[in-house]
Amino acid sequence: MTDLAGSSPPNSPFDIQLESKGNNPPVSQSLRPYLQCVRSSLTAALSLSNFASQASERHNVPEIEAASSPEVLLNPLTIARNENEKVLIEPSVNSVRVSIRIKQADEIENILVHKFTRFLTQRAESFFILRRKPVKGYDISFLITNTHTEEMLKHKLVDFIIQFMEEVDKEISEMKLFLNARARFVAESFLTPRKSADRAQVVVLAGLIARTAILAEPTRLQMDHDP
Repeated sequence: MTDLAGSSPPNSPFDIQLESKGNNPPVSQSLRPYLQCVRSSLTAALSLSNFASQASERHNVPEIEAASSPEVLLNPLTIARNENEKVLIEPSVNSVRVSIRIKQADEIENILVHKFTRFLTQRAESFFILRRKPVKGYDISFLITNTHTEEMLKHKLVDFIIQFMEEVDKEISEMKLFLNARARFVAESFLTPRKSADRAQVVVLAGLIARTAILAEPTRLQMDHDP
């Protein structure tokens, strides 16, 4: 698990951790260069400093959000593994915005990713660097300011985002497998009395149940986390 605050005292509001279940398996060889590129680029972009607003006196705002002074905005960087999986890093003099597009192979994964990110953004205050609304075209966004890099360890912030990228694909895959297994069990139980039922009907019904189950009931993620 990655602790953003590092050496902060117990029960500190900066003791934010990304929960991980069991032992983390090694990162796949195809994913490793992608994550390493994101890590290097993000580490370089986090060279932030305190910078007062040039538009409003005695105000200090994230320049990447205000966009009031183009001269303090740096060139954005897009790191793409493929067209459906990429990261956008938008640096400025005192803040960096990181937007992530999560891999979505089919309609079920689209719904699961939407519910997963919505679950997190509704609790954005617990993560400090998480934006409630992602950048258009991406699934989730983080905003890191110079205050965050001063109060937290910079390399821990980078580790947190990299670990999130590693864990989110595993979480979505586990949720999809759980949902498909549940849908198939229900479909087979429903068609058991019909001895002449075609197996294709089971597959079709399982798909329909999978889609409706996502919309009708809370996801396994929320059931695991909510008290």
